Amino acid sequence: MLQNLEPRALWNNFHCLTQIPRPSGKKKEISEFLANYGRSLGLETITDQIGNVIIRKPASPGYENHPGVILQGHMDMVPQKNSDVAFDFEKDPIKAYVEDNKEWVTADGTTLGADNGIGVATAMAILADKSAVHPPLEAFFTVDEETGMYGAFDLKGGLLQGKYLLNLDSETEGELYVGCAGGVDTTATFDFQPVEVEEGDIALKISLTGCKGGHSGCDIHLQRANAIKLLFRLLKDAVANYEARLACVEGGSLRNAIPREASAVVTIPAESKEEFLELVDEYEDLFIREFDGIEDNIHLTAEEITCPQTEMPEDVQDFLIHAITLCPHGVYRMIPEMPDIVETSNNLAMIKTENNKVTAFCLTRSSVESRKEELKQIIHSAFALAGADVQFSGAYPGWKPNFKSSLLATMKDVYNKEFGTTPRVVTIHAGLECGIIGRNYPGMEMISFGPTIEHPHSPDERVNIATVQKLHHYTLAILKAL
Repeated sequence: MLQNLEPRALWNNFHCLTQIPRPSGKKKEISEFLANYGRSLGLETITDQIGNVIIRKPASPGYENHPGVILQGHMDMVPQKNSDVAFDFEKDPIKAYVEDNKEWVTADGTTLGADNGIGVATAMAILADKSAVHPPLEAFFTVDEETGMYGAFDLKGGLLQGKYLLNLDSETEGELYVGCAGGVDTTATFDFQPVEVEEGDIALKISLTGCKGGHSGCDIHLQRANAIKLLFRLLKDAVANYEARLACVEGGSLRNAIPREASAVVTIPAESKEEFLELVDEYEDLFIREFDGIEDNIHLTAEEITCPQTEMPEDVQDFLIHAITLCPHGVYRMIPEMPDIVETSNNLAMIKTENNKVTAFCLTRSSVESRKEELKQIIHSAFALAGADVQFSGAYPGWKPNFKSSLLATMKDVYNKEFGTTPRVVTIHAGLECGIIGRNYPGMEMISFGPTIEHPHSPDERVNIATVQKLHHYTLAILKAL
């Protein structure tokens, strides 16, 4: 059904992308596919040392002396699925389909990959379109954007030739993005020597599921539940008042996705089982009430399992619980001049137990470097005071808006002429590759735009069909105007 949508070339390209497993880190097959696509069109095609692909298309007649334009997107997608879906992102094709209302494309229990597959498919369609009118054109496809923007970071200066860059990686049609937040990752690790479980104790696996999750940049202001934070509220009560001991804990799966699920194995005295199960039910009811109108599918369950031989030492368990409780999650500050835009936030993204270590991961974002540093240090203090080893990595710069950009003026004018309305000019709290690319290409003018994509980075991801058509039409009109 996707291949019957208009514009057909674009949707056919997107269908092809859904058939290629392309989670972040698995880049060889998708990089080769895009390079072969460029060569099949007879166009100059470059694959750099990390796997980024650049495809160059000569200017249309009469546009040879116009400044060059770059269409830019990223190859990889976020691999998220519902817990009851059997799916291997390393091997399986995405099962995309058109919803019954014929307005949206979504996937069967997994992320769709419209972020940023639609942007890539749009650039591919324009490369193949012999009727398109445009200046010298480059399509620039980066690898591993979702896990750290590594493709943009490793881009060498001098490879790109264009003056203007159109980043096709935004998610609200009718908005032109001229700036974004920078970010930094925090990793906090607790080492421990396991201790034996008390004789007579039983083990329960506690699972919190059904949260909506979402993109930790685009959706952080929606006040959705963080499964890790909720689980640790229960754990704190269980340890303090029910003699529970923590054996292991897991939650979240990606640094830039709000955690949808979390689980822990605890041991308790056998005689406390019924009372403990009542506590779990009470917390489930509490969470459902607290998130009424925001979340509609929270489930908190506990089931008895085979008792492990060991568990965490009590002091490490207590310090971990205190640190996670203290660790901020969500919006820290809004932009004073733009009160509907998030300035600074933190996503308590993941926690895992393996090899006698418990590790927590955060992604902190801000459009103000000093605020990012402030929140980073707050997180550092929460974990360092608890005895964790705290490391920072993956810092990337924000993208400073240029409201006087000639590219911005042209794109606003084209939008008004084509659609009869004025687009919103905004900044975005999510990270975009523009700031990183601009570091190696100072003076390059950049704008980010795209179709309407709802719930990116979650299995509820979907893309609006009409806005994809609009994106294709608008991009062609911009190229003609430049």
